[in-house]
Amino acid sequence: MTRSRLGWTGYFLALVLVCLAFASLAKAQTQVQGLITGRSGATMTVKTQDGEPVVVLLTPTTEVDEVQGLFKLRKKAFGLTALIPGLPVQVKGSTNDQHQLVADTVKFKGSDLKTAQDIQAGLQPTDQQVAANKAQINAQGQEIATNQQAIVAEQQKIAANQAEIVAANKRFGELGEYNILGEVTVYFANGKVSIDAKYKPQLLDLANKAKTVDAYIIQVQGYASAVGSVALNQKLSAERADNVLSFLEQDGQIPLTNVLAPGAMGTTDQVASNATTEGQAENRRVVVRILQNKGIAGT
Repeated sequence: MTRSRLGWTGYFLALVLVCLAFASLAKAQTQVQGLITGRSGATMTVKTQDGEPVVVLLTPTTEVDEVQGLFKLRKKAFGLTALIPGLPVQVKGSTNDQHQLVADTVKFKGSDLKTAQDIQAGLQPTDQQVAANKAQINAQGQEIATNQQAIVAEQQKIAANQAEIVAANKRFGELGEYNILGEVTVYFANGKVSIDAKYKPQLLDLANKAKTVDAYIIQVQGYASAVGSVALNQKLSAERADNVLSFLEQDGQIPLTNVLAPGAMGTTDQVASNATTEGQAENRRVVVRILQNKGIAGT
């Protein structure tokens, strides 16, 4: 009799464990798809296709991937900083007690990231990019290429998505929803990308101040003077921003969950005339800001 009871008890416990495992698995398979409309601390807001905002919690273990190929079977790993406002994403994870979606994976298309970055930097796509995008659309399948109605519908959908991306990035670029709680500008020598030692204490002070701010976000934007080729200046602005971000992460102990992708702004937003060496020096810069969502601050 005792054996039978023990057997049934063991069976019941095993059944309970299996049910809990399935419940946990189902919970981990929550998925949303939409547009990133904001970042705040380690969270981001994703507006889903039905217009509902979802708060997504990013963690150091969140996997960020660019999906590639016709069937999206190939992927390329990215850092959390790639998750910028205006980027369409697919998020998988589980919901915590605060009703946040704790992200296990975040996926996006490379073309969408390029569009969001270009809009953020104020760049216009080149003729080569336009041609490449058209070629990619044509490669999606012969059925789309031969069906005029499908092409028109797809173009309208793309235009609507582009408009939403532009609006999201415009809001963020104008900082209309954010308070600027600290700012440091780092200047660079001509053609150089390394940080001058005199700016490092300022960056460390900014990092320490940021840690006292609830749900802070660090924005890093690199610039170049309008001297030399466009490609070179774009490269210089990107490397300058990357180096400042690396310093903030390694020496300032700023987690990447609280950082926006370093903006390679190139020669946009020139603050001085490039006709003089002094003016050029003012344009070779990286601007670092501490941002806080006004909703968090209550303003």
